[in-house]
Amino acid sequence: MKNLARTALIVLLALGAWACESRTDEAEGGVIITISDFDGLPVKVSVTDALVNQGNLVQAGEFTVTSFVARPGGATSDLMTVEIDSYQVGYSRIDEGTRVPPTLVRTIFGHLPADGTYLVENLVILGDPQLSNAPLSELLASNGGFDKETGDGTIIMNLELTFFGRTIGGERVATQPARFTVEFVS
Repeated sequence: MKNLARTALIVLLALGAWACESRTDEAEGGVIITISDFDGLPVKVSVTDALVNQGNLVQAGEFTVTSFVARPGGATSDLMTVEIDSYQVGYSRIDEGTRVPPTLVRTIFGHLPADGTYLVENLVILGDPQLSNAPLSELLASNGGFDKETGDGTIIMNLELTFFGRTIGGERVATQPARFTVEFVS
């Protein structure tokens, strides 16, 4: 009797694990959102110019966020519409340095229907907290004009952009991060 109960328990656990595995294949909310296109990304940024002439921020041209139904050919509804509510930009060094600016997190509003697109223009990718603090602020002539950690007058970083939202049905969704490289100079 114990062996039969043990075997039944193992079968039930295996079925439960299989059922959970098959559910994780589906995107929450029934949609997947992605950054499908971008244009006007800065390749080189002057920290001095950004602080003096651009209002303490750096913007990127255009990003297109696209929604795909997780099960192609499946039923769609208005509950799959995504309200984009925020984005973040993280930073990582690809030069010799290790210090990075604080992550930029901003609210934004966008309406993204299932199987639709949302165009974001002039997206802020660096603000005052990123530009006015080390390591980027060290590139200013008044602060020496070089990165104190590396001794170099240039800082090269990858920027990682992610959009976040919620379907009308209440499920959280996010894009996979889009990465691009920027060279920072005085």
